[in-house]
Amino acid sequence: MKAPRRSRAAALTAVPGLVLVLALTACGGSAGGDAAASSAATSAADPAETTAAATPAAAGPIGAGCDVLPTEGPGSLAALASTPAGTAVNTNPQLTTLAQAVLAANLVDVVNTRADITVLAPTNAAFDALGPDAVPALVADVPRLTTVLTHHVLSGRLGPEELAGEHRTLQGDTVTVTGSGGSFSVAADRTLAAAAPATVVCGNVPTANATVYFIDQVLAPAG
Repeated sequence: MKAPRRSRAAALTAVPGLVLVLALTACGGSAGGDAAASSAATSAADPAETTAAATPAAAGPIGAGCDVLPTEGPGSLAALASTPAGTAVNTNPQLTTLAQAVLAANLVDVVNTRADITVLAPTNAAFDALGPDAVPALVADVPRLTTVLTHHVLSGRLGPEELAGEHRTLQGDTVTVTGSGGSFSVAADRTLAAAAPATVVCGNVPTANATVYFIDQVLAPAG
């Protein structure tokens, strides 16, 4: 009768050891599984991160009109990159009429302090297309001038791959740009002269707070 008791006691003594072994095995398996899952997740994430890192930035300035930009000094790409947009237009010989208009409308500080914008900048030729009497009349009418100029300022820094489409303006209306690659335009009926589309002659020019596209027509605000 005593022998069965000893066997039973031995069996009971062995159980905690077995439980401990099983627990340690389970913990080891869980840790290994977690490590493997973590390694797999990291491996799966790496290709995406590598692809994102390898994606090239937008191309530099586009358009034949960029050839007339100074290669050094005021108005050059290097100088413009560190100059706020409202001040930058004053340093480019193609934008002297625009610079005078921005000053007359008291918009220099407004354009300088706006972060991450795109400016569709009418060149001197764009203002000339309005006729000899139109520009003095426009500059003299400050409320209308302000409406026209703020219509040329778009939200966000838009690269060539983002320029085509409908964009909200600082004026509160929209501008629709069509095209691709290095060729973009706004329809003729959305320009003040209404005689020809406004085309980008030089674009994707960076300033301290904006991306600038030189256009050869003055755009007409909605209404």
